[in-house]
Amino acid sequence: MKITARRTVFVLWICLMWLWPAEALSQPTGGLPGGAAGNTALTKGAAIGASVPSQEGPPAGQSAGTGPDAFAKAAEKSSLIVTPDYIIGPEDVLEITVWKNQDLSKVVAVRPDGRISLPLIGEVTAVGKTPVQVTEDISAKLKEYKENPQVSIVLKEVNSYAIFVLGEVAKPGKYPLKSKTTLLQGITIAGGFTAMAARNKLVVFRFGVNGGREERVKASYDDIVLRDGSLQNIELKPGDTLVVPSETTVLVP
Repeated sequence: MKITARRTVFVLWICLMWLWPAEALSQPTGGLPGGAAGNTALTKGAAIGASVPSQEGPPAGQSAGTGPDAFAKAAEKSSLIVTPDYIIGPEDVLEITVWKNQDLSKVVAVRPDGRISLPLIGEVTAVGKTPVQVTEDISAKLKEYKENPQVSIVLKEVNSYAIFVLGEVAKPGKYPLKSKTTLLQGITIAGGFTAMAARNKLVVFRFGVNGGREERVKASYDDIVLRDGSLQNIELKPGDTLVVPSETTVLVP
């Protein structure tokens, strides 16, 4: 009888172990379902959410690259422009293309007399005009031989926009005028003054307007840098010649 009772208790214990949920046996005491693991997962998720920076786009109605900073940068670059419309000068090289006519398409250099020579139509004046104006002139002449000619001009070499720096500078010579350049910048491009430079006797020689009398502009380095002589720091123009005399050649009045 005792053996039967023990067997009955053992069988009941096995049944309880089989039927009892495994989660209840593995759950830590005093914790919620999921325990520390659930809290850890929540903590990690909160940390990840906090570490992701917010990516704010531009204000409504404003696209990227059109804000105040973009306009300021554009204005800075625009201030470096030498001229709003490029005017062709002697020694410039032009690539002239006539659509579907290889014989009339040429690469030509502007001659000292300001003209270019093309097959069939002869000479065309280029100096003093923009590429668009020269394109229109060539198209007008070609209409006598070809119906609706399509002409385009590419400026391959810019040789007429240059300044000359002479005298007591480290590297005198001819320098291309690729962007707006002031008198002080011109001296810097030429390597700066030499020890014998008369830096307060600077002279800029400039061609007159429409073939008029040549202009001569005087400037003093000390006035520009040390005094309120900013007006003497003039903008150099194509064809200007900046001369830095020597102290030994300056005549004392």
